[in-house]
Amino acid sequence: MKSMTEIELSEFELYVKTNMKRAYFSALGFVGTHDDAMEISQRAFINAYKHFDKFDSSRNFFTWYYKILKNLCLNFLRDSKSRKEVSFIEFEDELTAENQSDQFERKEQVTILEAALSRLSTNDREIIILKEFQNFSYKEIAETLEIPIGSVMSKLFYARKKLSEILKELQ
Repeated sequence: MKSMTEIELSEFELYVKTNMKRAYFSALGFVGTHDDAMEISQRAFINAYKHFDKFDSSRNFFTWYYKILKNLCLNFLRDSKSRKEVSFIEFEDELTAENQSDQFERKEQVTILEAALSRLSTNDREIIILKEFQNFSYKEIAETLEIPIGSVMSKLFYARKKLSEILKELQ
């Protein structure tokens, strides 16, 4: 690995700052726990740093970085013998007497949704998370997964259908 110039280093730092949150939530969608998502997204940035000389600056950084992140996540899932608690959706609310009932209902809905997401295949879960939780456009998903936009729409349709069927079973 050749050392980075100051310009390349500041460019990389900017990429990290603008994509940290997106990277974390993408990893969380795969691995399901906060600590693992933090560790894997940070490791992916380290790997991206080591191979930044291979990045084509005419392309989208996150699309390039996502491949690194996805591979680390898939390796983690493959190597995990026992899966820990799955928490694809994080939210923070202050508990007050007025909203205690609402919070309980929301947590119950989140638990059901997380259980349904965990029953999807990795590919189905990935495309739903990219669209519904990361708010990627069809074009961004197509670039990230390196598939045509028509395939994104088709895969998303079927993944949503599977998720809906699982949710019906769980309720």
